Amino acid sequence: MGFPENVLAKSERVERSIHPHWITVLLPLIFGLILLVGGIAIAAATPNDSAGNRIQWISVGVLILIAIPLVLVPFLRWRTTHYVVTSHRVMVRRGILSKSGKDITLSKITDVSFDQSLLDRIINSGSLRIESAGDSPDERLRNIPHSNHVQQLINRLIDEDDTRRRMVVNGRAEHGRPGYEPAEDDDDEGRMPLSPDPDRRDRPRLAEE
Repeated sequence: MGFPENVLAKSERVERSIHPHWITVLLPLIFGLILLVGGIAIAAATPNDSAGNRIQWISVGVLILIAIPLVLVPFLRWRTTHYVVTSHRVMVRRGILSKSGKDITLSKITDVSFDQSLLDRIINSGSLRIESAGDSPDERLRNIPHSNHVQQLINRLIDEDDTRRRMVVNGRAEHGRPGYEPAEDDDDEGRMPLSPDPDRRDRPRLAEE
């Protein structure tokens, strides 16, 4: 299940789309193989008659009921968990039937750190901790593949986002009006065209005008 890119802004690009590390579904996969082997063993051990067929069908039903919460649900939870790093924000999406999500804009991120256990270092995984300004709690992303590289990526994008914002602010300041962006009909010096009413010169045009 891929990440829906239609949620992105016009100039936003995806830098990294991540699922949790495959180690999170290793145990469910092993358990699923054990259930499969057990089902084959039961089918081979029961006689090929009506009583044996009944036992086989009952066994298959029981194994499926066991496999749904212990194998299928963990796999779907892994596939539907997305950690997406874009040029504007960090997005978290979770949920199989009911969905939950959180967006952290790069400009609000105050710190990004990672930690790895010994096992994490062996499998090249780790956890990311993203601290953001405001009252929202910090976000902890667990079992991130190449967590140190992802941390460096986010820090680089934060610097690029800050530089881009400063360029926009400086570009507006050059026109002498903070928050003003030049329109297509401005003159070469960035001034708005004269209006018949001298009191309206250089006034930003309102929506109703």
